[in-house]
Amino acid sequence: MATLLWLQGGACSGNTMSFLNAEEPSACDLVTDFGIDILWHPSLGMELGEQAQEIFYACAKGERPLDIFVFEGTVIMGPNGSGRMDMFADRPMKDWVIELANQASIVVALGDCACWGGIPAMAPNPSESVGMQYLKRNRGGFLGPDWVSKAGLPVINIPGCPTHPDWVTQILVAVASGRTADISLDDLQRPATFFKSFTQTGCTRVQFFEYKQSTMEFGQGTRTGCLFYEFGCRGPMTHSPCNRILWNRQSSKTRAGMPCTGCTEPEFPFFDLAPGTVFKTQKISGAIPKEVPTGTDPISYMALAAAARVAAPKWSKEDMFVV
Repeated sequence: MATLLWLQGGACSGNTMSFLNAEEPSACDLVTDFGIDILWHPSLGMELGEQAQEIFYACAKGERPLDIFVFEGTVIMGPNGSGRMDMFADRPMKDWVIELANQASIVVALGDCACWGGIPAMAPNPSESVGMQYLKRNRGGFLGPDWVSKAGLPVINIPGCPTHPDWVTQILVAVASGRTADISLDDLQRPATFFKSFTQTGCTRVQFFEYKQSTMEFGQGTRTGCLFYEFGCRGPMTHSPCNRILWNRQSSKTRAGMPCTGCTEPEFPFFDLAPGTVFKTQKISGAIPKEVPTGTDPISYMALAAAARVAAPKWSKEDMFVV
């Protein structure tokens, strides 16, 4: 039976709420079918006070085996590196994190905040928040660039704001069942099985994207137009399976008529949420997107876009659902 301890730093609990909605497998399946012993979780743990501290200290001192340490939220270093902005069980949370991480076989950073620092790490970052092994795209973070767990692995990053619940449970099952060697990580330490493709893969608007036809208003669902050109959709540049592994097995942001915000990438939130940058494509000279899909360059992309618009069929310029 694999043991798991889950703690939460500077976070909104969104990843926990997402995790509890997992379906394949569910949070209950982790215990009943895959034998994961959840030692403690902020929302599920039954122990309080001294009883909870006994569990933490036993794991931190190596007196109780800890196979998987899951951390949600940022590691808060403020003020002045003391960590006392985030006290937990009579100590700065960061002290628990380093001790538990060093005792765990596998460490999982869950959600954008734990992976890269997320929104709390935006300038001026008064809480001095960092991710477990990254600060935005810079490797290092709280544990340092060369840190590895007892199993010899760096922190496994499962980003998202929040992360999809099934990404979490499937990775936990792989670890608990001894298939850690099967988990291939990309250059940002994300499981490649989920993050090697782009959010655009499976998007129901992809044909509009190919013909460079834009929607000019929200609320159109899949009716007409692509959200990349006007509404800041980052689907072509964001690594995630959101349109392959649907949320609630039904939908995704783009299928619901909302742009992808790129929440699985280290730079999220992009442009530091400056006015005029949210849900709006940033352009050069009011016409050329500042950022083009990964794998191309602006000149080639604009030439391709011009040719695609000329070749666009009539249906791509009309509302297909008008009765």
